[in-house]
Amino acid sequence: MEELRIDFIHFKMKNFLRELIADPVTGDELIEIKNNGSSFLSSGDNKYSITDGVPVLLSDEKTEITNSTLHTDFKSNFDYKRHYQQDASYFDYFKEHESAADKEEIRRLNQVIIHHIPAKAELILDVGCGNGWVAKHFLPKGKKVVSMDISITNPVKVLKENPGENHAAIVADAYHLPFKKNTFDAIIASEIMEHVYDPKLFIANLMEVLKPGGRLIITTPYNEKIEYFLCVHCNKPTPKHAHLHSFSEKNIADFIPKEYTDYKTEKFSNKYLVRLRLNLLMSFLSFGLWKLKDSFVNSIFKKPIRFLIELNKK
Repeated sequence: MEELRIDFIHFKMKNFLRELIADPVTGDELIEIKNNGSSFLSSGDNKYSITDGVPVLLSDEKTEITNSTLHTDFKSNFDYKRHYQQDASYFDYFKEHESAADKEEIRRLNQVIIHHIPAKAELILDVGCGNGWVAKHFLPKGKKVVSMDISITNPVKVLKENPGENHAAIVADAYHLPFKKNTFDAIIASEIMEHVYDPKLFIANLMEVLKPGGRLIITTPYNEKIEYFLCVHCNKPTPKHAHLHSFSEKNIADFIPKEYTDYKTEKFSNKYLVRLRLNLLMSFLSFGLWKLKDSFVNSIFKKPIRFLIELNKK
């Protein structure tokens, strides 16, 4: 069986990924099967394709919870895999924001996340990698990054735009993660959790693949009032930006599994500074000075728009 073990050089994957991945259904080791010049990954009866050097490790299994509260209330179903695969095809995550104020706000959001990643973290998982800003920032610093998304579009492009031996990409689902337990030093899930149907299960799964002593960083909109529109296709209410949940320090404990008590939260990025484009006047400030000014404005005008949850695994 030794000759059937995964040959990562054959499909241009990174060697460090060899020790990380596992069958998302069984947790068993994956082997490579070659057939007429093509390759796929296999574990028993489960087979997974490889596209442009990116393994597509999606499970066909259903989770016990199939709908969010919204979909239950409106008697509709949510095929989240298909939805976000199509989402990545319709929308260009690599296109820059048209608004300079929005672009600056995202830059500060990313800075906040970066400052919460431990300096000693060597292996980072980027969940919902989007345009790959995590890889772009951390790879030059000698970190290893796995860019993960549920669509094939974004990981393939992120890998091509950020080549290197320390960067790997993978197509996977946070509800059936294809990684061994206790694998990553740090995990980033930025602006993802408001979209998922079961935030508590989402957090629990990510914490399982985090090493003891590792850190999970989640960001979401803060205390968002979700707006609804009537869908022209199904004539049912649909939430703006496909946001299913709203989070704040008042309700976040309801979504954190009880075994993970070591967490803290932070709210930031004042709404008025962004809407009035005043944040552009602060763009020259260092991160530390910006944080002080943003905190001061939020203490007077209590309108932060971003929320960060930091969970540490003991």
